[in-house]
Parts: sequence; structure tokens; C-alpha cells
Amino acid sequence: MKRILIANRGEIAVRVIRSAREAGYSTVAVYADQDAAALHVQLAHTAVPLHGSTGAETYLDMEKILEAARSTGADGIHPGYGFLSENADFARAVVEAGLVWIGPKPETIEQLGNKVTARELAVKVGAPLVPGSDGPVSTSEEVRAFAAEHGLPVAVKAAHGGGGRGMRIVRTEAEIDEAYVSAVREAETAFGRGECFVERFLDRPRHVEAQVIADSHGNVVVAGTRDCSLQRRNQKLVEEAPAPFLDEETRNRIHESARAICAEAGYLGAGTVEYLLSPDGVLSFLEVNTRLQVEHPVTEETSGVDLVAEQLRIAEGERLSVTEDPTPAGHALEFRLNAEEPAHGFLPTPGPVELFQPPTGPGIRVDTGVRSGDEVSGAFDSMIAKLIVTGPDRATAVRRAQMALEEVRIEGLPTVLPFHRTVLEAAGFRAEQGSESFAVHTRWIEGDFEEQLAASEHLAAAARHREHRMERVTVELDGRAVSLGLPAALRRLLGSGAADADPGSAAPAAQEGVVTAQMAGSLVSWAADDGAQVQEGEALAVVEAMKMESTLTAPASGIFTREDLEPGAALRAGDVLGRIS
Repeated sequence: MKRILIANRGEIAVRVIRSAREAGYSTVAVYADQDAAALHVQLAHTAVPLHGSTGAETYLDMEKILEAARSTGADGIHPGYGFLSENADFARAVVEAGLVWIGPKPETIEQLGNKVTARELAVKVGAPLVPGSDGPVSTSEEVRAFAAEHGLPVAVKAAHGGGGRGMRIVRTEAEIDEAYVSAVREAETAFGRGECFVERFLDRPRHVEAQVIADSHGNVVVAGTRDCSLQRRNQKLVEEAPAPFLDEETRNRIHESARAICAEAGYLGAGTVEYLLSPDGVLSFLEVNTRLQVEHPVTEETSGVDLVAEQLRIAEGERLSVTEDPTPAGHALEFRLNAEEPAHGFLPTPGPVELFQPPTGPGIRVDTGVRSGDEVSGAFDSMIAKLIVTGPDRATAVRRAQMALEEVRIEGLPTVLPFHRTVLEAAGFRAEQGSESFAVHTRWIEGDFEEQLAASEHLAAAARHREHRMERVTVELDGRAVSLGLPAALRRLLGSGAADADPGSAAPAAQEGVVTAQMAGSLVSWAADDGAQVQEGEALAVVEAMKMESTLTAPASGIFTREDLEPGAALRAGDVLGRIS
């Protein structure tokens, strides 16, 4: 290969471009309309517009991507993660076009990307597993029958895809119908295919995974383990490597079964084998992601292996630079910096990034595709950047992360920074007494941690900052410069007198009984009929933004009058969906 097209955007496109350029390749970026001035476009040697503003019109359009490769003379395509990265049809089309696909073979993507056939392969090699359906389920009645046989809770999961999309946890029989319909609908939206299967769900499990790299010479290496248990809506928020507090037997089972699964599949490239680990030590294979993971940097930092560079070596037919599982050195934490509002159920919050000021210091790495002045689009994922902090041990990494999170500043839109700062103060995450005090599991945020998060001063301070349109001002106290947050109106009063104050500067209060969109996105469906009598907290509508569905609920009891909006209608933050009287 001499020229590589990166079929992606944002921080992963930047990440791949940098490794490709370092290895001596020419690079080609592609971009949606709103990404024309994005960092990945500026860093690539050549950039091609995809002429569209949605994922379907741009980064998910196979023919546009292939035409961009043809027109620029690219001879290889790196898909990053998300979008077309696990699409076997696209991988096959790339190969048939005479280009190098920097990823697993199409047939491997089909086998492992389909959770049903991946499960069959895991059974064949003796990987640990919980009960699951023999294949996709076609009705909610099949889910009900499975639950009757194996018990609740169960998980309804998209057969084609990952990242928690198209997945619903069913804890009561009454939830089955809606969970099945919702999982199928989200799977169709995210992956273009709605087939779902069902399996027994382990309650309060940790999410542990193994990073695998394999070449065409028979080398299959497990570069390390990660813990990705800190999730909200099945979306990972904090990851770390190596996975902490694992006994050697469990760690060895993960390494050996992950290696066996990938070897049996004839795997080629970088991939991740994921597991659930219950509090009582039950380990169960979950799925294989046939691509690079968002959280790959923590493995890079602790293994010393550049995973993107290895992908390029493998694609060229070369041997891996390492042929044995590396011994981890130190500990690394990754914090996803998402444009989401943690105080309001992690609602996506697209908008302008007025200031992006990353931290500095020992052990600090920031992967991002965003700079000050950029706009976070509601059409794509909410992640702005990833903060990766490495230390010689977990305790040091946690302390360094606290300093880094205090230092980073993102202004212009809400982010999950207050959440991360709160997490690092939680005893259940810090686990200073060892494995017995590590309390994190995949539903920890919505359960054990919920009360502490709601009471967090970090979240309260962020809310005050937005409600009063705070501005930063530096003052001197006792000879020391101190940065203070002041309401904008007060800041103007101090700076230029009362005549400059804007009495309307405070955010207007919400009208009583008015139901509004909390974020830009689209209306998926109505959950309540026009003119229906609803109770406070009852579901009214489902909206989608940044590839995530959220349910709007009634702020009060009364008669719900809907606006004249059809499913699929575009919404802006603050748009009125209805009124309760």
C-alpha cells in the first residue's frame, strides 16, 4: 500500500491518519458537509467531500467511499470503528475493487460479527458461556418462552453490531414486548439489520475484554485485558487496562479462550473478545468486535504495542512485531469526553465547542478530532475526545486522572466532565482496600452510584454555570490569582456598570406543562395518544439523537395534547412536542 483512505471521522480518523503518516503512507480523508473544516480533513494529504449531512448520506454510503478511493488512487481502506467497520458487505466490496481492506476477512466479520454464529464458535472451542437462543428470535413471544425456561433477567441483543446499540435488558415479563420492538428498531437504525437474539443476563457483572491481534503467519497475540464496566445505557464511559482485581485463573481463561476463538475463526487484524464476569466469579463469553475499539489506547499505553501500526503491518502481510502476549507495564485509565448532560440522564448535547483546553503533564494522552471553535453535530456520535491517563500503578493513575480532570476545560456545551470527577471520588471505584472494595459493575451508574451522582457538587456547579450563563474572571486574593465563575450579568455589571447589564440574560424558565425536546435529533415514535390522560412520569414520546434513543416523560398529570409532528420529524433542542393541561 502507498495511499490509505480512512473511512471515518473525528478522533479515530485523526488517530489512524497519524499512524499511517508516521509509517510513510499518503492519507485520504472523507467528510460530511459539517466536517469540512474538521481536524481529520486538515491532517490528511487529500480530502474528498461526501456531499451529505447524515451518516446514511456520507460515512455509511459504500459507493461514495469506494468512489473517493478510486478518484484519489488509494490502494487501502481503514474503516476505524463504527460506521462500516463491521460491515462484511463493505469489506467484500473493498476487496473486490482491488483495494486492501485493513481489517479481518469479510467471512470472518460475518461469522464473528453475528452474535449467534460467534456464540456457536465459542461453544466449539469451549469458551465459558451462559444460556442463549439457538438463533435470532422473530417475535416477542419467543423472548417470553426463553425467559420462562431460563428465568429473568434476559438480554435482547442485535445480532449484527455492538457498542450496546440494539440491546435491551428485560427484568420483568411486562417489559418484554416493548424491549423486543425497541431493540429491533434500534438495531435497524444503527446497523441496517434488525435480527436480535436473546440470552440469560448476568446481574451486576463486570465487563472485561481481551485485545487480540493476529497476522497471516499464524501468530495470535492477546495484547492485554481491559475493564469497561463503567457504562450508561450500555455505552462505555470509563475504561482501564489491565483489567484490575482479576485472579490469575480468570485472567488466564480470558487470554486462552480469546486466543482460541480467534485462531479457530482464522482471525486477521485487531479485534476484541468481550466477557461478562459475575460477582461470584462466573465468566461468560459476550461477543467479538471485529475492529479496533474506542478504548484501544489503554492497551497501547500498558502493552507498548501501537495497535494501528500493527493493523497496517498485518494488512501488508507482515508478521506481528510481538509474537507473545506482552506483560502489562503500569496502569491506564480512559475517560470518554462526551457532549452529554449527566444531570439529565446523559442526554446528548450537540452544539459549539467554544473552548477545548486539554490537560498536560506526565502520563497524559488526549485523542481528539475537536478544537476550540468546532461544532459537535447532532448527526453523529457525542464523543468529543478521549483522555488517557497512565501511571506506574492503579492508585497513581487515579490520582493523576483527578489532576488532569481538574485541569481540562470544555466550554460552550455540557459534557460528562462533572461525572468523571465524581466517579474518581467514589470509594467503590477507587477500591483503596483492594478487590473486595471494587464495586463497579455494568449497571453501577444507574444503581449503586445514582444517589451519589445526583448529590454531586461537580454536577451542581456545572448546572449553575449554565443556568446563570457563567463567565470566568480572574481576581487577586492575598497576592494569588484566582479564577472565579460569575453570572454573565454580574460580570458585565462589574466590568462596565449597571447600564450594560442585560436583564434578560438569565435562561427563561420552562413553561408549566409544556413538553419540549431536550436535545436536537428526531422523533422516533409517540408513546401516548393525542388527548390521552397521562400520569406524571408516564412515557410520551421516543426521540433519537447521536444514535441513542431517549424517552420523554410527562412532567405532570393531565390531558396530553400533541403537536402535529410525525415520526421522523427533525427536532431542535427546545422544540415543543406537546402540552399537558
